[in-house]
Amino acid sequence: MNNKGFNWFFPIAIIALLLFFGSNFLGGDNAKTIDEDAFFREMQAGKVQNVLIDKQSQKAEVFLTKAAKTATVKKEDKTNPFSNLGMSSKADYSLKYGDLQLFLEKFETIKKDNPAIKTSKDYAEGKSPFTEILFSALIWIAILGLFYFILFRKMGSGGGPGGQIFSIGKSKAKLFDEKEKIQTTFKDVAGLEGAKEEVQEVVDFLKNSEKYTKLGGKIPKGVLLVGPPGTGKTLLAKAVAGEAKVPFFSLSGSDFVEMFVGVGASRVRDLFAQAKAKSPAIIFIDEIDAIGRARGKNNFSGGNDERENTLNQLLTEMDGFGTDVNVIVMAATNRADILDKALMRAGRFDRSVYVDLPELHERREIFDVHLKKIKLDDTVDRDFLAKQTPGFSGADIANVCNEAALIAARNSHEFVTKQDFLDAVDRIIGGLEKKNMAIKPSEKKRVAFHEAGHATISWLVEHASPLLKVTIVPRGRSLGAAWYLPEERQLTTTEQMLDEMCATLGGRAAEQVIFNNISTGALSDLETVTKRAQAMVTIYGLSPNIGNISYYDSSGQSEYNFGKPYSEATASKIDAEIKMIIENQYERAVRILTENKDKLDALANKLLEKEVIFREDLEDIFGKRAWDPELTERPVTNTISLNEKVEEGEIQAPESPTQI
Repeated sequence: MNNKGFNWFFPIAIIALLLFFGSNFLGGDNAKTIDEDAFFREMQAGKVQNVLIDKQSQKAEVFLTKAAKTATVKKEDKTNPFSNLGMSSKADYSLKYGDLQLFLEKFETIKKDNPAIKTSKDYAEGKSPFTEILFSALIWIAILGLFYFILFRKMGSGGGPGGQIFSIGKSKAKLFDEKEKIQTTFKDVAGLEGAKEEVQEVVDFLKNSEKYTKLGGKIPKGVLLVGPPGTGKTLLAKAVAGEAKVPFFSLSGSDFVEMFVGVGASRVRDLFAQAKAKSPAIIFIDEIDAIGRARGKNNFSGGNDERENTLNQLLTEMDGFGTDVNVIVMAATNRADILDKALMRAGRFDRSVYVDLPELHERREIFDVHLKKIKLDDTVDRDFLAKQTPGFSGADIANVCNEAALIAARNSHEFVTKQDFLDAVDRIIGGLEKKNMAIKPSEKKRVAFHEAGHATISWLVEHASPLLKVTIVPRGRSLGAAWYLPEERQLTTTEQMLDEMCATLGGRAAEQVIFNNISTGALSDLETVTKRAQAMVTIYGLSPNIGNISYYDSSGQSEYNFGKPYSEATASKIDAEIKMIIENQYERAVRILTENKDKLDALANKLLEKEVIFREDLEDIFGKRAWDPELTERPVTNTISLNEKVEEGEIQAPESPTQI
């Protein structure tokens, strides 16, 4: 074997196989020769079925009967797997006759003397020897060409050490260049003004690199897009590809990983080699956490981890760029906390762009983009839709628009109405409405009081989220739901969290006040308040008994530790404090509902009657709220700074309906 030159192993193997099997299949004549006397003896014995006479070559092909042919095969070596191949299409004997006229006279005489003989004769057109040679040569050329294509073009086309089996070491990145017209631009990316400004600068780096390098600056090597799922990270990268007008290589982090060792590193090398060859260029790696996870943690795969090898090669390639190579690496992930520190250092991913959930004005812009292709009714207000979808990502808003169009078509509407959008929001958050679900009257009454308890508490406490509507129509896995419009805020006080917990516990408290017992319907409520109480005590330091201590680890190191960052005595205090906070709010909810029991009854009875009630119905029973959140200045105490890495459901107003 010559590793640098031509590999002769496969050609030699192919020639040997063809020489061994070629005579059996392609041009080899396996028919045995027979003289005239032997032929006429076989004919008189009734073993010849047909004779094919060629007048030009003075040869004839002899075909035996089925019985004679079977007897002949039994005499041959049965261990030879090719002994009976082609016996139905090839002649059994080859006959070289003398004078054709004498041969035919003897043939007819034997048939006349033995009427039982059924041997027939036919005449074949003469074949040119040149034609036979040319036909055989063409077949050989076709077979050799097929072997060459399979063994050399396919197996030898892969670059690097892993590229010897069907190009497995080649990069799987999809290239978008001047030949590929990408329609997505920054105009199609609504909101995300800060993120767009960052990536627009990346495009300008590549288009006008001399503008920055002449002053001694260096072009950033990497830009990392971080944010929750559905916020538009991949869409932003597509817009960069559409605006940059430079080669754009796009692939996923999982495209590097294979079951073969060394393949991931080989693909990384091939990817960067292609990008350098087409410089200036952009490389976009989606879901980079598939290969960029921190090394050395929870590694049970042994010393040769393919994912770590791929990451090491990626680190080497990103650090190996010169200042004159205009190649920028963009990556996207929603799990930046688990990425390796070496990947995040300056000189590799120089910039981190956080793509957050859209705010109110950004949601309106997103609705403008997705409503362009939808036939809208005059009643649809984009500002109203933006207010109805707090906490929705760009992907969620696109889903709302699509679901509203489907609902309008299902109801045979000519245009998509405001109610279709409201139904779509309810469908996405709460699930499919089940109007025909059979519920006992006693259970329906309990559900009505449960949801009325939520609505009553949220109306009577100051900091609870404003109520939109209450329903006892089963939807998804819930038997009823109370829909709120949470306030969009960046800071949350202790009083606000406690009021929201009290409203969440209002359903179980209403069951206690009215029926003097409780049911299992408050599972979702209890899960929500428990998480919030845990966050107040262990993360935000809002408990006087525990103090200004936070056990939250923003680095993500604690998930690999088996122990707790506090003692058993502190754990007992934390458990007691969480229980005290929840029980105090539960007693508070019971007290408020007891004092307003008549209004609770009226609200529940109206809910049983109408099944769905709105804010106006609560105003008829309770009157206007004592405070207007837009006009009344609320006292702010114990103000805290929210950590963006904490789960949103633990620290903000609920985005989903309170379920029973």
